[in-house]
Amino acid sequence: MTAWAVFEQLIGQDAVVEQLRAAVEAAAGPGEARTGRPTRPRGPGQAWLFTGPPGSGRSVAARAFAAALLCADQGCGECKSCRQVAAGTHADLLLVRPDGLSFGVKQTRELVLKAAASPVYGRWRIVLFEDADRATEQAANALLKAIEEPPARTIWLLCAPSAADLPTTIRSRCTLLTLRTPPTAAVAAILERDGVNTDKARNAARAAFGHIGRARRLATDPEVARHRADVLTVPLRATGFAGALAAAASLVQVAEAEAAATATALDEPEREALRRAFGEGSTGKGVAAALRGSAGALKELEDRQKSRATRIKRDSLDLALLDLATFYRDVLALQFGADVEVANAAQETDLRKVAAASGPSATVRKIEAIMRCRERLAASVAPLLAVEELTLALAEAV
Repeated sequence: MTAWAVFEQLIGQDAVVEQLRAAVEAAAGPGEARTGRPTRPRGPGQAWLFTGPPGSGRSVAARAFAAALLCADQGCGECKSCRQVAAGTHADLLLVRPDGLSFGVKQTRELVLKAAASPVYGRWRIVLFEDADRATEQAANALLKAIEEPPARTIWLLCAPSAADLPTTIRSRCTLLTLRTPPTAAVAAILERDGVNTDKARNAARAAFGHIGRARRLATDPEVARHRADVLTVPLRATGFAGALAAAASLVQVAEAEAAATATALDEPEREALRRAFGEGSTGKGVAAALRGSAGALKELEDRQKSRATRIKRDSLDLALLDLATFYRDVLALQFGADVEVANAAQETDLRKVAAASGPSATVRKIEAIMRCRERLAASVAPLLAVEELTLALAEAV
């Protein structure tokens, strides 16, 4: 078995990997060898904050760090412990993925109680909190208390887009790790290694702007690629009042269709697992009573799924807006004659047509309108109203 293998999946993050490896080595210092008890990682140790833009791999880095800390061979990637961490089933790993738009104080207090338990296998109790920026103000306060005075063997790994997304009181108590967007060539190489042909891999990597997961979906899922292509037709369709409204409706429908497909794929397996857990399809004493008692659990699951569906819908629309922003970014590059990589090479004819129809100042106003629309959606403005305002602004900015 090879040490550090779990870090090989981090692309273009050499500085972060070096820091994490040093922490793992320090955690297994001479004190542990003498007493059999783990010592804390170097630095603050009790809490780590992984930040970086979407697709940079912040949660991947956090999980690799957790695997290396829990593995007897410092993250070999092959042992039972590493496989369990990868699957999210390790007994000493609490994996938190907020389903909805926010993570409440009740959920956080329950998490803190679980985090205080002793490790099952005698090494570390690790809490990996993805999207920690979704914690509400009260939840953040409860989290702060746990991070300030954690149990001796508990390590918190928080993930967020940027340090500014968390309260100062929390981030000041964390070791900060900032990941960068992987270069296009590195992302394309990963896709090619997965069997994607060279041209498709490069196009997907450029379109995803370094987001490995997004690039993989664009390269391997024709439906995802089709949805993105539909979004990129908006600049040519958002002309005049009627055209702008029609383009807005189409953009929202594309995002909702993608979100619905994602939610459906997640929901049914969860409902089926819950029904099996309560004995559906089984016979015997007590099964009928258990099934009657499952109604409350099923209702709670449905509420969580509904909240998650709302989040997925908003995230899908936000992603569509970012795709639209890349189109105008390419238009701006053409207008200035900049020697930069074009993200939407397949739409070159449309890019040149839009670039010739207006000037750089109009393109900048369109990009600003997209960013305002994203802010309105984050503030829970009705999606169709926010997008209609956007497409009308696109039609007017000439």
